[in-house]
Amino acid sequence: MLPVSPAVTDEALLLRIRQGEREAVLAAYEAHFAALFQYVRLRLADAAAAEDIVSDVFVRLIECAGTPRAPEKHLRGWLFQVAKHLLADSVPRQRQVPLAEVEDWMPASPETNPEVAAGDLLDRQRVSHALRMLTPDHQEVLLLRFGQRLSLQETADMMGKSLSAIKSLQFRAVATLRGLLSDTQPEVSRD
Repeated sequence: MLPVSPAVTDEALLLRIRQGEREAVLAAYEAHFAALFQYVRLRLADAAAAEDIVSDVFVRLIECAGTPRAPEKHLRGWLFQVAKHLLADSVPRQRQVPLAEVEDWMPASPETNPEVAAGDLLDRQRVSHALRMLTPDHQEVLLLRFGQRLSLQETADMMGKSLSAIKSLQFRAVATLRGLLSDTQPEVSRD
């Protein structure tokens, strides 16, 4: 299957879902399951529980297909918002996004050189440590915008904030992360 532009696909899928086409829900499942699973999995230690939550997102989509409750715009944003609400219902509110598996949403290096791999590991540890120091809203906006590649509007819809608030939040999160990373020096062992 060739990848299709998510914006074009989502627009067409939304129309079909609003018309009640169950096949459109299946297409949405195929297009968005992996990203939703990754988003939920970063917050849960249990992969099976994460899979259950993501499955429930699509059950909700099936239930509202063809009704006035169907998503009107930004299918990905709607799916992520439902996932976020299901997470909140099933997991006690956490102070931070548990970024234990930050490597899952950071691009892997194509380099196989052991020295480069060791440097990448140090970089990932620095980024993971810096991300843990951010506020939950800063973590969330970075994860959604850069980890899940949601648009500004989708992120705003999901986080329940205005577009300008998301722009500001993202700017502050990136600036804070940049500051934390520039202050953090990798530890060098002297054997």
